[in-house]
Amino acid sequence: MKIAEDLRRSITEGERPEGAKLPPNRELAVTYGVAVATIQRALEQLSVEGIIRTSQRGTFVANTPSVNSSGRDRVARVLSTGTPFVPGEHCIVTQATLLVPPLYVQDIFGLDDGDQVVMREWHVGRGSQRRGLHVAWYPAQFAALVPDLLSSDRSKVKTMLPKIIEATGRRPTHGRDDMHGRDADAREAGFLGVKVGAAILAGAHRYWDAEGVIEYGEWCLPYRHVIGYEYEL
Repeated sequence: MKIAEDLRRSITEGERPEGAKLPPNRELAVTYGVAVATIQRALEQLSVEGIIRTSQRGTFVANTPSVNSSGRDRVARVLSTGTPFVPGEHCIVTQATLLVPPLYVQDIFGLDDGDQVVMREWHVGRGSQRRGLHVAWYPAQFAALVPDLLSSDRSKVKTMLPKIIEATGRRPTHGRDDMHGRDADAREAGFLGVKVGAAILAGAHRYWDAEGVIEYGEWCLPYRHVIGYEYEL
């Protein structure tokens, strides 16, 4: 597991670029001071995750990035199944509280100075892979109607939006996602398991109805993750 994590880190942080050939198993065994069979087990794990590929010519860093769910995918999944996650994903809620948000979040919700919102923060993983850091804000009055909004129980994030719809009668009718690539700051790097300054994909989403914004969220994904959308023309 430690060897797989070390190799995974070197790949996700760009030390081993896409298409790069890994050293032979015997050389890796000498480097890590373990048996060749141990190296083979570590590589098998990375192969299952799609991080590397093996051929008769050797073992290479895969050039197919991990696919992550878009905001549209997650909210559609919540509304149809009650959970935003695909099988195998898990999350850890790190914050769930009422607070006075930054000015730009106040503007999004149309708040006055000093008004509070509910803020929830969690990170998502799949196995040992870090798949995203997420933060979401909700109107403060939702906290009284949906007490789970202030719970840090990791299972609560799976059903939050359906509970809001049921308790408030408000259902998102529109959504918007914005994305940009940038460098990870110290907080993001710590959650995603990458170096400060590593390339990440960052984004924001908002869901609203005729009465206003129901949820505003921000998220970031590690290097070599891709988001895609389907649409009709």
